[in-house]
Amino acid sequence: MIEDSKKYIMNTYGRFPVVFVKGKGMKLYDSDGREYTDFLAGISVNNLGHCHQKVVVALQKQAQKLMHVSNFFHIEPQIKLAKMLCQNSFADRAFFCNSGAEANEAAIKLARKYAKENMTGERYEIITAEGSFHGRTMATVTATGQEKYRKSFTPLLPGFKYVPFGDVDAVAKAITSETCAVMLEPIQAEGGVRVPPEGYLKELRALLNEKGLLLILDEVQTGMGRTGKLFAYEHYGIEPDIMTLAKALGGGAPIGCMLAAEKVAESFSPGDHASTFGGNPLACAAGVATLEAILEDGWLIGATVRMGEYFKKGLMNLKRKYPAAIKEVRGKGLLIGMELEDEGADIVKEALKAGYVINCTMGNVLRFVPPLIVTEDEVDGLLETLDKIFEKRQPG
Repeated sequence: MIEDSKKYIMNTYGRFPVVFVKGKGMKLYDSDGREYTDFLAGISVNNLGHCHQKVVVALQKQAQKLMHVSNFFHIEPQIKLAKMLCQNSFADRAFFCNSGAEANEAAIKLARKYAKENMTGERYEIITAEGSFHGRTMATVTATGQEKYRKSFTPLLPGFKYVPFGDVDAVAKAITSETCAVMLEPIQAEGGVRVPPEGYLKELRALLNEKGLLLILDEVQTGMGRTGKLFAYEHYGIEPDIMTLAKALGGGAPIGCMLAAEKVAESFSPGDHASTFGGNPLACAAGVATLEAILEDGWLIGATVRMGEYFKKGLMNLKRKYPAAIKEVRGKGLLIGMELEDEGADIVKEALKAGYVINCTMGNVLRFVPPLIVTEDEVDGLLETLDKIFEKRQPG
């Protein structure tokens, strides 16, 4: 099977030699029947765990009724999901698409359209942060503040500028007569699980209010309970003008969403933006079930905070034990990074051999984003495995 994959599928992923065929809760099973404990959750997608019963049933029921209809018509699950998201966030309106990159594309277009209609001069430029990740389309890869993702696809789109993450003064200096918005992740996940300095987002929000500019928050990875709040912006006492979601929104089904306040959302008119599959009945039924599960299971977000602290405490113990190998532990909720002194790819491979799925980003940051249902026993199992791996790697 793997040989057929290498033969017929484009070589765009560095894949591990494993074929997962089944998942339930925290567990994954490969084609040989081997069990793994998942601390990656499909990269922050399966926040409820694999094949959550509520999501599975919602998909089954919707598939038997209506799988697709054009957005020329009103779509029942789409309406329900939009209402739920708006009633549980700052937003007044939703636009649905299929992925985080598409949601960020929509946000970029909406910000530019709003600027044309509501700001003086020709304002189209968006300031983003160094180390950010916003997607793989031409606009979103240009918005991404990492040269390694952009360098092969020049010439890039005009209208983007990069500043250090967490530096309000740098944003203030970067603003020109062409600036319309600042686009940020509340916590940089792909960028190494970088948490903003205390007060940064509040100061930034105040600056943008003063300048009459928009704040776009990319919560593709931080949303849906991942950080211990439904949305990460809730930690910081601010509200964005536009927010993007995807990943965990569908409980494993592909869906993206851009949310916006009414004053900004009204800039979009019929024909300004669209998506054939965006807001598809099947994906939105999964989204409704996912959001209902998070909201109704009141313990889940609280457990995310508790388990995040428990997990970080265990990782800090490893840092104290292996100070020459581990540089820093950081994160919020169950979005946790452990920065290493050296590359981390081999540790990911060793953990996989031991039956644990983890990830390394930025070359030397182990990223842990397990389903929010993770238990202390499962965390302890991974910590013991990491302890053995670091012990073996010690000099002598």
